Amino acid sequence: MKTYYRAIPQTDVARPKGALSLAGGWTWFTHVEVLGRGAAPQVVEASEVPKDTLEMMVRDRGHIGPMSLAEPQIMGILNVTPDSFSDGGQHNDASDAVQRARTMRDQGADLIDIGGESTRPGAVEVPVDQEIQRTSPVIAALSAELNVPISIDTRKAPVASAALESGALMVNDVAGFTFDPALAPLCAARGAPVCVMHAQGDPATMQDNPQYDDVLLDVYDFLETQIGMLESLGTPRQQIVTDPGIGFGKTMDHNLRLLARLSLFHSLGCPVLLGASRKGFIKVIGQAPDPEGRIGGSVAVALEGIAQGAQIVRVHDVEETRQALHLWQAVTTGEYDGA
Repeated sequence: MKTYYRAIPQTDVARPKGALSLAGGWTWFTHVEVLGRGAAPQVVEASEVPKDTLEMMVRDRGHIGPMSLAEPQIMGILNVTPDSFSDGGQHNDASDAVQRARTMRDQGADLIDIGGESTRPGAVEVPVDQEIQRTSPVIAALSAELNVPISIDTRKAPVASAALESGALMVNDVAGFTFDPALAPLCAARGAPVCVMHAQGDPATMQDNPQYDDVLLDVYDFLETQIGMLESLGTPRQQIVTDPGIGFGKTMDHNLRLLARLSLFHSLGCPVLLGASRKGFIKVIGQAPDPEGRIGGSVAVALEGIAQGAQIVRVHDVEETRQALHLWQAVTTGEYDGA
């Protein structure tokens, strides 16, 4: 039976001697939860974890472009689509999109993620040419003006190629490099960092009764397989970001199980991205039918992800998330440096 190891992250200032830094970051651990299919979880000391797995847990995640992953990074969402679930139609015009990106930069975004195809539940595929027309001019304008790295949110190699040529740094594939077989080789050939996300099904059908044997371990296995594939093509592990895909082919129960044990994914040895902003489970639990009324819930989930060591949080509400992060860091450490 395959065994999985989840570091149990801590942020208490009373860090004991011998505690290990999780992913070289701001959280630490002394104990690990041992998981297996059909087995009851057990907690053991970190010293009992196999050496290679422990190395994956603690290794410094380094940089993605100019971003140091030794500190939490905020990815601002910029959808240049007419039908995204939260901000569809707000930034269709290139000038509006550029202005929104400027605002997010000024609010503290470390990275801006631009998407030209809605991946909300029920969304249909957008033709490649149309997706390029929506994204590449905006990326070109932003890369010429803003000193903030850009990622392209796409499943398609031609869209990614045009985006990289226009100045994008990273390719963020919500299909986990299963939709277009040309995309992973393209990223490797271009030396582009990537984000590999888990999704069950495509956007049009993904919420039609999704099923898992064990959602946490199934998602882990998928990401592990895709990381191996990306490495085999030449993309270094340190340039592969993982995303468990909250809301993509998952029920509310599935989402909550993933969030409760998010730190499991550090055992893959890659940076972890959490994208839960304004999603449907926040609507239900937070009783907030309007996506713009889900800021409080979105910030709460982002901070819990950061407490579990997630290096990147993908959000609509950059200003509120940055403010909350500053306060979380100050009250967690008991210090404020005035920066």
